[in-house]
Amino acid sequence: MEKLLAKVKQRIESLAVELEHLYNDHPDAVIGEITIKNILGGMRGMKSLVCNTSFVDPYKGLFISNLEIPDFEDKTPEEIFFLLVTGSLPDEAELAELKTELSKRSQVPEYVWTTLKSAPKTIHPMTLFSMGIMAMEGDSVFKQKYDEGIPKDDYWKYTLEDSLNLIAKLPALAAGIYRILFMNGEVIESSESELDLASTLTYRLGFNRHNPSFADLNRLYLVLHCDHEGGNVSAFTSRVVNSALSNIYLAASAGLNGLAGPLHGLANQVCLKFITNIHDEYGNRPSVDQVREFVMRTLDEGKVIPGYGHAVLRVTDPRFTSFMKFGDQHCSDSPYLQTVKKLFEVVPDILKTYKGGKVANPWPNVDAISGSLLYHYGMTHYEFYTVMFGISRVLGFCAQNTIARGLHQPIIRPKSVTNSWLKNYLEPHPVS
Repeated sequence: MEKLLAKVKQRIESLAVELEHLYNDHPDAVIGEITIKNILGGMRGMKSLVCNTSFVDPYKGLFISNLEIPDFEDKTPEEIFFLLVTGSLPDEAELAELKTELSKRSQVPEYVWTTLKSAPKTIHPMTLFSMGIMAMEGDSVFKQKYDEGIPKDDYWKYTLEDSLNLIAKLPALAAGIYRILFMNGEVIESSESELDLASTLTYRLGFNRHNPSFADLNRLYLVLHCDHEGGNVSAFTSRVVNSALSNIYLAASAGLNGLAGPLHGLANQVCLKFITNIHDEYGNRPSVDQVREFVMRTLDEGKVIPGYGHAVLRVTDPRFTSFMKFGDQHCSDSPYLQTVKKLFEVVPDILKTYKGGKVANPWPNVDAISGSLLYHYGMTHYEFYTVMFGISRVLGFCAQNTIARGLHQPIIRPKSVTNSWLKNYLEPHPVS
């Protein structure tokens, strides 16, 4: 993997020079202020972390390097990982080298399947996915090399080595979990070594595998969910854990445990349940008025409309738009997609005015549509959708942590304060 190593090394060195100049020239520069609203609001909006793999513009959406959607929506997961970790898309030779490396590393150890098959069938697939990754932690090259006393300058190389070993196994691991929990338990072993990550996932799931649009949906899913800055729950958790030099298996598992929450990656499951509830009440072809009635009733009951709003975005999520374009091309008659469209027609206008219109962002995010497309293609167990999200997001975890180790970024350790400290700071005792 000489080409990849050279490109990553070049990027790390370039970023290190930039950071050195910034640190030397502006060591005490103030880039913002921290308010009580920031502290009590989950640190929302606080600029406190450097992430060079991606960024989110509130009005344009996700950028990877300088590419935005739709500039990279036609790429493969392999190309996206290369872009995340090097800052540029691979040429033909670089892509071929990366695919070869991943293919060589794709075999999931038998002990992992033994571990996962022993779990109760009631377990959530995200738990199994995290367990499967954790089970492979003993194979960490970084851990072995760290114990041997490698220099700090080499940390990134073995973080990248672990990352390639992990990423290569994710499609087979995820597909095996689907079959263990929801099918006959037989794990499919691929005999086609040239399959890429998305095609391997499609093949090993074992259903609808000859439908090229399903394979393309899996490719698009793995591309669009790959990264979203460093401050979201899953990426930030992964960065914090890896900053303690916990290896990438531990860091990825930790990030996925954050992704499994209903306010983060599990939201796609919640969104499909919401659509299913609409269909249960009105049938699979509800009218716009019926959808509007259901939305209003949901809000009046004090509940939120899943899939609408975003911590950063203030426009329709371009990932939503990309999935919508896919749906219009490949499954425009899907009842679930049609309901997604009707929700898109009514929800933003309702949220803009409901009880004074206090919603900062009434527009849909990616979760509002992603699960509906998977359901259409036969992935009817929507508990699995967050695992699909997780396969993709590990690409970002690995890239962010590889670069962080290359830049010798320190352990992440913000300062916390008590209520008493806040009160004393804000309400000092009057002078006697």
